[in-house]
Amino acid sequence: MDFELSEKAIDFRSQVKKFIENNLTSEIISNMHKTGTFNDKSFNEALASEGLLAGAVPGYGDRDPVELYLLFNELEKAGAPYDGLAVTMLVAGIINAVGTEFHHEEILKKLLTGKHNCCLGYSEPDYGSDVASITTKAEKVGDKWIINGQKMWTTMAHESDWVLLLTRTNSEVPKHKGMTMFMVPMATPGIEIQPVPTMASERTNATFYDNVEVEDQWRLGEVDDGWSVMGIALALERGVMGGTNPAVPLLKHVLNWAETTPSKNESLMINNTLMRERIARTAIINQVGQLLTLRAAWIAATGGMPGVEGSMAKIYASEEYQKVVGWFQQMAGAEGLLSFGAEDAAASGWIDYDARHAPVTTIYGGTSEINRNNIAERHLGLPRSR
Repeated sequence: MDFELSEKAIDFRSQVKKFIENNLTSEIISNMHKTGTFNDKSFNEALASEGLLAGAVPGYGDRDPVELYLLFNELEKAGAPYDGLAVTMLVAGIINAVGTEFHHEEILKKLLTGKHNCCLGYSEPDYGSDVASITTKAEKVGDKWIINGQKMWTTMAHESDWVLLLTRTNSEVPKHKGMTMFMVPMATPGIEIQPVPTMASERTNATFYDNVEVEDQWRLGEVDDGWSVMGIALALERGVMGGTNPAVPLLKHVLNWAETTPSKNESLMINNTLMRERIARTAIINQVGQLLTLRAAWIAATGGMPGVEGSMAKIYASEEYQKVVGWFQQMAGAEGLLSFGAEDAAASGWIDYDARHAPVTTIYGGTSEINRNNIAERHLGLPRSR
């Protein structure tokens, strides 16, 4: 493949960088970490006003997945609150791929304004990564569906207008073949949201569905074919929707800290040979993660579905991120355990934050174990492990 960006893509990246420079403030970043809500609707709406949001929908308009990657890559590197936006644009991409005219008019057009959000209702308390074993049930009663059950890790549910909800509609067939996907309005009676704080400071949620009634028009895809819709979601999520360059902001904070902080021998930390080596290795790791992600985007741009390649990029980026933050926390010593606002916190608390955030990245978007299974079975041709 050719890693060179087209002139159109280079111009798009320049537009995104300029937008970030003009619109991303320290207050927005601080509020994101203070509240645990990694989403800012005003920021999203400003993106839409600049014409940048429509390009974030896979397969929509004249943008291609490479530009989708560039948008989220720049937002991620800048430390912007892009998580809610990424999930929303993921759902927009699914609607664009398999949605009906109703879904396009009622949901997709609204998502492109930046004023609305979606969340994902896949995992359940007893079935985290084993999504195919879910028990949340949707039963057809007349021309409507009645949904009962519970979902876990429903991040952004408290900000969302719709949930992409995976349900069990048939228990008499193999588990992968008896699920149906719905776009459920979060304002529907019977939905309860309970906050769940995480070690990474990001808020997620548990959501409960008690006789939630939706009309059939909210169904996305065919009855009992929710796994196919899920496959589209996973192919879009891993790789081009961010999450593969998380160590870039970390490196920026560490470099600034090392250049201004004395070590025990009173020389600056940046003059420490081991520190310089680890900074260089982190920069290399970031570049490799970027190239792996660009490969996934290129495959999508040429008509493929980069499920395996996205898994490769996701495993590499998240596990290397966890490794390098461990390096810097070790170099920082006790100060590397201090959080935002604490006196003497290394890198103003960013090392501590990244140390708490890094393990989480190996879980969301598919655990490392699930992604390894995907690579083993679909790329290496190894037998199924389950």
